[in-house]
Amino acid sequence: MALANTGHESVQEYYGKVLTGSEDLKTNACCSIDAMPAHLQKLIRDIEPEVLERFYGCGAPIPPLLDGCTVLDLGCGTGRDAYLASKLVGSTGRVIGVDMTGEQLEVAERCLPRQMERYGYDTPNVEFRKGFIEDLSTVGIKDESVDVVISDCVINLASNKENVFKEIFRVLKPGGELYFSDVYVDRRLPVELMLDPVLHGECLAGALYTEDFRRIIENLGCLDVRQVSRGTITINNPDIEKRLGMANFYSITIRAFKLDSIEDRCEDYGQVAYYQGTIPEYSHRFALDDHHVFETGKPMLVCGNTAAMVEETRFAPHFKVVGDRSTHFGLFDCSGDASSDGADSAAACC
Repeated sequence: MALANTGHESVQEYYGKVLTGSEDLKTNACCSIDAMPAHLQKLIRDIEPEVLERFYGCGAPIPPLLDGCTVLDLGCGTGRDAYLASKLVGSTGRVIGVDMTGEQLEVAERCLPRQMERYGYDTPNVEFRKGFIEDLSTVGIKDESVDVVISDCVINLASNKENVFKEIFRVLKPGGELYFSDVYVDRRLPVELMLDPVLHGECLAGALYTEDFRRIIENLGCLDVRQVSRGTITINNPDIEKRLGMANFYSITIRAFKLDSIEDRCEDYGQVAYYQGTIPEYSHRFALDDHHVFETGKPMLVCGNTAAMVEETRFAPHFKVVGDRSTHFGLFDCSGDASSDGADSAAACC
């Protein structure tokens, strides 16, 4: 869905010249409202101060188990999340940051040698490319070449969001993951607001209506998208609040996988999943999304989609799934009353 006359130029101007730091933002829409996990907070301390000063994210979209992965950061800006991922993928992994704003990338690239020295990498495992996230082929991202795509409060700035998601699923490997935070709105905004350069730069005018996001992602064949976290955005600017009327904005972190086995409804095959407790930093429990929290060793009845998400992705070594799709029991019971093997397991689905 394209926004007529909302060009890349206005975004490049806003993030390249108007904003010199997070203190220049007129609202808090681009500020994180998610509590960053403690292990990531420790890593933040090792990132160059100049990179952090010009960070404009709304979440903490860094999933676990990145060691050895190829990670693509869409709208990387000065590189905060790309550098976090660089540390997590290790010397055998690779991070590619893509952004269209030269001033932002100049900071990221200038800090690259010092950042690699801090991490102890003789050869850099991160690179930055200037380009548009609506067409990743122009910056050399090949089909099925990426394990994980991350993005932090950037897709809302894209004029053609459908193309962005189409490109994401083109470059993801089978079983790959999209994990991103962004700003959403509970209704479609009037065109005059969508074209306002300040509202657009503040991540509000381009926010996707939640139902339009659902339609876009389903049309691309991604039939089960999981919400990891959701928070209400308080704009804290009376003039802008007055202009936006009754619209409500949210910062939402989303997880989705590129899996052919995903169905458009949660179907019951009698499968049970056990989390082994082996994901680093998540020894006691692991949250796949906001209503699938696996306790270590505790059986959980799961729908076929959830089983696929933990059995056909990089999470597979850390889960044991009992059962397959040979027997179908109808729609999965999302009431929470189901149990497995007499255990009082939580049964929940999207």
